[in-house]
Amino acid sequence: MIEINCNGQLIDFKTPKVMGVLNVTPDSFYDGGKYRNLKELLQQTEKMITEGVDFIDLGAYSSRPGATNIKTSEEKKRLLPILEELLKQFPSSFYSIDTFRSSVADEALGMGAHIINDISAGKLDDKMMHVVAKYKVPYILMHMKGTPQTMNSLNQYNNLISDIKFYFSEQIQKARAIGVADVIIDPGFGFAKNNVQNFELLNSLDLFKSFEVPILAGLSRKSMIYKNLGIKPNECFKWNFCT
Repeated sequence: MIEINCNGQLIDFKTPKVMGVLNVTPDSFYDGGKYRNLKELLQQTEKMITEGVDFIDLGAYSSRPGATNIKTSEEKKRLLPILEELLKQFPSSFYSIDTFRSSVADEALGMGAHIINDISAGKLDDKMMHVVAKYKVPYILMHMKGTPQTMNSLNQYNNLISDIKFYFSEQIQKARAIGVADVIIDPGFGFAKNNVQNFELLNSLDLFKSFEVPILAGLSRKSMIYKNLGIKPNECFKWNFCT
């Protein structure tokens, strides 16, 4: 059975789990910072909890293609006060922090966050895995090439699936060696992948089960969905799925 230890609770993946997304950025790829107002953010969080999400993913650095690179201090300024309020208002929920910066992760985990969701799988900050190991929390490793600013031009592969599997083999091994016990992998839909590659990846998710860890499908509001359906981003489903 595949399971992770989250804040002392064992969570199994016999059934898929749902991750709700809260973006507290002014240039989010779909909501444009819709929930920057604290009252609205708390209402949205309560709505997601009522609807049955298992994890709430909080991000203060926009990782959409070509997003502006912000300073670490700005990311913390956006993120930490909101995390503090969410922990007060909804203390029973599990909070995932979407960041690739170890100092942001360190402060968030120190406040009581439960999971780190790293779009770079440790490649953009070599201290990140050490921070995750220190707090003994689950670590989401996502596949990406380059940075959000450069990834659109880096979608060349010898073999898409084989290349991504090799990437995860290396990063999981590094994480385990450092002491990270619980790993989740995210193939990274839309990150250094074009539309055709996204659907090839979606059709091949079963091939990643060989790692025997949960797989996160981050499809919430992705253009591969709403553009093909001819709808607007906010008309698309708002959840990510972990199985």
